Amino acid sequence: MADQLTGERLLDDMSEAERARAERVESVLPALRAAAERADAEGDFPVEHVALLREAGLLGLVVPHEHGGLGGTLRDLAAATFAMGTACPSTALAYFFHNTSASRGLLPLEAIEAGLFDEEEIPPVRAFAAKVLDRMGSGVWLANFASESVKSSAANITIATTARRTDGGWVLDGEKSFGCATGVADYYLTTAKLEGHETAEGLATFFVPRDAPGVSTRAAWDGLGMRATANNGIRLDGVFIPEEEALTIPGAFTRMLRMSRGSFVGNQLAIAAVYTGCAQNVFDEVVGQLTRRTFADTGRPIASSPMHQQLIGEMSVNLETAYLWVRRQLDLETSQPPLRPKPEVFRQWRMGKGSVTEACFQVALGAFKASGTSGAMMGGVVGRALRDLAMGLVMTFPAERGRLEVAQMVTQAKENELFTTAERP
Repeated sequence: MADQLTGERLLDDMSEAERARAERVESVLPALRAAAERADAEGDFPVEHVALLREAGLLGLVVPHEHGGLGGTLRDLAAATFAMGTACPSTALAYFFHNTSASRGLLPLEAIEAGLFDEEEIPPVRAFAAKVLDRMGSGVWLANFASESVKSSAANITIATTARRTDGGWVLDGEKSFGCATGVADYYLTTAKLEGHETAEGLATFFVPRDAPGVSTRAAWDGLGMRATANNGIRLDGVFIPEEEALTIPGAFTRMLRMSRGSFVGNQLAIAAVYTGCAQNVFDEVVGQLTRRTFADTGRPIASSPMHQQLIGEMSVNLETAYLWVRRQLDLETSQPPLRPKPEVFRQWRMGKGSVTEACFQVALGAFKASGTSGAMMGGVVGRALRDLAMGLVMTFPAERGRLEVAQMVTQAKENELFTTAERP
C-alpha cells in the first residue's frame, strides 16, 4: 500500500487523478516547513515559495486543462491547503487566496452556460474569464483583493473603491485593507464599484499590475494571526486600467456569484482546511513530545498523567469536530447530483466556518496547556499555532455572526446579502 499523503488525512477517498495532484503538493511541504519559523519571526512571506509552487504547477491547481492548469476541483484545493497548513499556515493562506481568483474565471463561464448573459455580453465575459484562467494556468500569481476597512451593517464585505470611466479604460481610487501576497503577486484582482452605481450590480473586477503607477502598499501588517502572508493591503490613487483588463458589465459580478454551490465564490471551505491542517500539526507535535518525554521519578511518559490524558482527549474531540464540519461542507459543495439546495449549503457554511475555527483554536489552546512553560515560546510550534489559529476566529466573520445569520435564515427565511457599496470616506 502506498504511503499516505498528508492531504489524505483530510480527503481519504482520493481518486487516482486527485492523488497525483496531491503528490505535487507533498513535494513542496519540506521546503514550506523548513521556512515556516523564519517566515513567522520576520513577518515576511517567503518569496522563494512563489517559484516553488509555480514549478510544481500548483498555481494552476484548480484551473481546467484547456487553460494550462491541472484540472483540480475544490476537493483538490481543500486537500492542498490542509497539507500546506500542516507545514506553513501563512503560505497555505496566501495560496488559498490566489486560488480564489479562479472563481472569477470559472463562475462567469458557468453563468454563460446557464444563460445568464445576453448574446452581446458573452464575448467580453468569456474573454475576461479566459484571461483569469490562462494567467493562473501559466503560473501567474493573482492576489484577490475585495475586503476593505469600510464596514456596513448590511453585509460582510463593503466595497467603497471606485472605478470611473476614462479614455481607453478606467481609473481606480480606493484602499484594500486585506489581501494576502501584497507586493508578491503579479496582479491584484481587484473589486471596485463603477461610478454612478450604488448597488452590488455596479461591482466590477480589474487586473491591477503590482507595479502599476498609483499602486502603493499600506503599512506593514503586524497582526496576531498568520504573520507571513504579506497581508498589508494596497492603496489605489488614480490607477489606470485598460478596458481589456477589466470586467465591467453591470450585474456581471452578481450573476456569476449565483453559480457558486455554497459560499459566495464556492471555495471558502478551503480556508477552513488551512486551519484544520495547522491544528493537526500542533496536535501531532505536542502529543509526540508528551509521549517521548518521561517523568524523572517514575520513567512513565508525561502523556500518561491524568491531566495530560484529559487535555489530549479534549484536543482529539476538537480536532475531530473540525474534520467533521470540513468534510460535510466538502460533500455538500462537490457532490453530484447536489445533496441539498444552495440555501441549505450556504447556511451550513455560515455555521461551519465558525465551528471549525473555534475547534481548531481549542486544539492549540489545549496544546499550550499540555506543553506548559516549555511550549510558551513565540517561535515554537505551539506559540505559532496559537497566533495562526486566532486569525480564524475573526477572518471574514466570527462564529457569532455566522450563527446569528443562521438564526435569521431559520426564523425569517432572510437571505444574507454578502456585498454592498458605500461612499468613500
